[in-house]
Amino acid sequence: MRLALEQASQAVALSPPNPAVGCVLVAADGAVIGAGHTQAVGGAHAEIMALRDASARGLPVRGATAYVTLEPCAHHGRTPPCCEALANAGIARVVASLQDPNPQVAGRGLAHLRAAGVAVDVGLCADQARELNLGFLSRMRRGRPWVRLKVACSLDGRTALPNGASQWITGEAARADGHLWRARAGAVLTGIGTVLRDNPRLNVRLRQQAARRQPPLVVADSRLQLPQQAALWSVPERPVWVYTTSTDARAIQRLVDRGARVAALPNANGQVDLPALLRDLAGREVNELHVEAGARLNGALLRAGLVDELLVYQAPLLMGEGAAMAALGPWNAMAQTLRFAWHSMERLGQDVRLLARLTPADSL
Repeated sequence: MRLALEQASQAVALSPPNPAVGCVLVAADGAVIGAGHTQAVGGAHAEIMALRDASARGLPVRGATAYVTLEPCAHHGRTPPCCEALANAGIARVVASLQDPNPQVAGRGLAHLRAAGVAVDVGLCADQARELNLGFLSRMRRGRPWVRLKVACSLDGRTALPNGASQWITGEAARADGHLWRARAGAVLTGIGTVLRDNPRLNVRLRQQAARRQPPLVVADSRLQLPQQAALWSVPERPVWVYTTSTDARAIQRLVDRGARVAALPNANGQVDLPALLRDLAGREVNELHVEAGARLNGALLRAGLVDELLVYQAPLLMGEGAAMAALGPWNAMAQTLRFAWHSMERLGQDVRLLARLTPADSL
């Protein structure tokens, strides 16, 4: 199963909106005879890749055990059911880490295997498998993506100097790691303030990403101020989704002509309805939402309880006055503060990466 998890990790930035799944086939004598992971959307799932691998090696799979990190699918979607492929191939036993929460599967794959005489076990390395698919589990069970808010800051929590200067707070290792997290996201969210202030591209810039997907860019832009010449338009074939409160037909058409999808989602306060935005993104099959925004949007998401995880890159410097990571408070009692739980800490060059969670993974 550890080998299957390693396979699944290779699919994290490749398979969205499908879950990242790995599969390893093991013969009766304990030899690994096939392995694979889920491919890009529309491509083969992990089980099919493992069966193909065994076939390419000229090794028979009848009587083998399949270790797979998620229940084999049981429905005809973009690809045929994997549970049927395993049963038809003569697999004798399937060991799955997790049951698939997708209502189209939800135990049906395991039931099909058992009905076909295949022995089934579920639960091995479930925690590790869950970590690889927090977004998929969130979308299926909560109807919204897993929201990860990324910040690069100083020791005193500043993200920019008073004049807006912020390049570079962190070093190359931390910035490269940030692109890995962007790459695995189903979409990247920013606010119009960040676009107007920094003019970022917010794309994935990794050599190994060159031939892979660029996550759609989501912009919260209440008044449709998004400039026609903004740098974000320079990323080829990347979808841009704009959420607004405006009904200005000319402004909307201007963005549509630029290639954007525009949706008006106002709340009672005349701001973009953030819970509705997340529901809409889930409907567009976004599993993980990676947020890189300014203090205002960060604060709004945090105050609404919509952030599941903080991804903080902290540099060993003090910046004094400057921009905060989120506009919160002022509060008068410690009970009003937002408390997260540490998930991991890792040093990257001279910086540290901190992961803190408001939503525990085992709740999904």
